[in-house]
Amino acid sequence: MVSIKSEREINSMRKAGAAVGQILDEMCQMVKPGITTWDLDRYAESRCKDLKVVPAFKGYHGFPACVCISVNDEVVHGIPSRKKVLNEGDIVGLDFGVSIDGWYGDSARTVPVGKVSDEAQKLIQVTRESLYRGIEQCREGNRVFDIGYAVQNFVEQHGYGVVREFVGHGIGKALHEDPQVPNYGSKGKGLALKVGMVLAIEPMINVGGPAVKVLSDGWTAVTVDRSLSAHFEHTVAITQTGPEILTVF
Repeated sequence: MVSIKSEREINSMRKAGAAVGQILDEMCQMVKPGITTWDLDRYAESRCKDLKVVPAFKGYHGFPACVCISVNDEVVHGIPSRKKVLNEGDIVGLDFGVSIDGWYGDSARTVPVGKVSDEAQKLIQVTRESLYRGIEQCREGNRVFDIGYAVQNFVEQHGYGVVREFVGHGIGKALHEDPQVPNYGSKGKGLALKVGMVLAIEPMINVGGPAVKVLSDGWTAVTVDRSLSAHFEHTVAITQTGPEILTVF
């Protein structure tokens, strides 16, 4: 069943989303050559304590950290490590969520580490733009696959691959709720969107082919062809006046 949120419930999600946006902003400012992914995760956990919010990912199905941190050809669910040092020219995806009073917010960004290649910068820009094209479809009367169509149609014009194995999702009292929100699909198909739905839209886009595989740690997904991958995400409420991004500060 797809949950329809009241204005009061969406307001609770705005609070969670604002905390996510604030901590992500701060983490992005920290990204530089020489920092470890462990440093970023420790910072996020400390800020959760400061803001009195609950990190959404730590312990979720056994995930060991607060932030999924994925570097270069890692698509999603990278595990932070003291040994994982960011280097000039890397790109790093930061996927992070919190809950406040049982309501969740979830967001992701991919950022450059120092000066990156033109290819890496273009991938980041195209993936970010694809997110906003998907968000623009979050309007009552549209269909779930209108979101995926908008993402896929845009990124494939640039020759990029759209990951199929991981998709966006409903969000609210649980981190992952119905419906699933693929980043591909046929326009006009799927569940009708309604005011009060809250969706996490999250394109994961590869420079090469769409295929991914999960490493032996059971979490980290990488591109099969080892091409670069980028990931952006926002939690979005469908309102009477259109989409409202909740994960901003």
